[in-house]
Amino acid sequence: MVKSLIREIPKAELHLHIEGSLEPELMFELAERNRISLPFRSVEEVRKAYDFTDLQSFLDIYYAGAKVLLQERDFYDLTAAYLKKAHAQKVVHTEIFFDPQTHTDRGIPFATVIAGIRQALLDGQKQFGISSRLILCFLRHLSAAQAMQTLEQALPFKDWITAVGLDSSEAGHPPKKFTEVFDRARAEGFLSVAHAGEEGPPDYIWQALQELQAARIDHGVRCQEDPELVSHLIKNQIPLTVCPLSNVKLRVFDTMQDHNLKQLLDLGILVTVNSDDPAYFGGYIEENYTAVQQALGLSDDDIYRLASNSFQSAFLDGKDRQKFLALLKPFSAPETRR
Repeated sequence: MVKSLIREIPKAELHLHIEGSLEPELMFELAERNRISLPFRSVEEVRKAYDFTDLQSFLDIYYAGAKVLLQERDFYDLTAAYLKKAHAQKVVHTEIFFDPQTHTDRGIPFATVIAGIRQALLDGQKQFGISSRLILCFLRHLSAAQAMQTLEQALPFKDWITAVGLDSSEAGHPPKKFTEVFDRARAEGFLSVAHAGEEGPPDYIWQALQELQAARIDHGVRCQEDPELVSHLIKNQIPLTVCPLSNVKLRVFDTMQDHNLKQLLDLGILVTVNSDDPAYFGGYIEENYTAVQQALGLSDDDIYRLASNSFQSAFLDGKDRQKFLALLKPFSAPETRR
């Protein structure tokens, strides 16, 4: 019963790095198309390299793979491939991260990156009915000045971008480093989110909330180390976009049985399930739901709450939010179907 519910229930995905959806097969296809030499001889060799010890060991391969993305068509194909998979797993709304600095630092124009992604999102709306939002992420291991330059590059495309975020290696790169950039972004009308509390301590979550005024926290699983923070998240219903397979793959938790998602959900935190970098971490959103359900014994009601949380946490206006929540009604417990 739970397995079929996971498969069929409508979902929103709020923590998805589009570059992290680059499957090895597409990586080789784009490498051949763009005449890029890869440090791997086969798809199988690439997959064997996905044995990460921490976030940085993943990022090393992640950035190497991104080198095959050169043309607008490449970014289109990458995004279209994700949307096809998402549609098959009943994702009806997605909010996609992209990392322009990963590409502009290689000499790829900002316009090339965003135009390819944007057109695929528009076509995905027509073909699959998937609505979407685009979130520009700054790479926190680079300087705040570089982030500000990226924000300037984004301004001509501000109507295409809903929010700014903060990702890449968390340890040693506190959110407050980017306070001025986020202040400027909000002044330009962008919402804000931030990765915090994955590798970094609970204080990084506080900084993301207080210094960056983040509307939601990406990951945030270390919040339990600070009871005051947990109370704040519950009281203010600040969403956490949790990525279970990623958390285990990057050794945030040793096993899925150790994951605290069920505890966070039961505490009343607005927790959601997402896939992060699915090509690298072993699964898309359905696989993430299934992994935590099997490991933590999630009930039908838990799955329903997680799906509902995903729409409650999305950057949607009231009318669209209610439209998506209405899609969940047939999947709720009988006593709540009114």
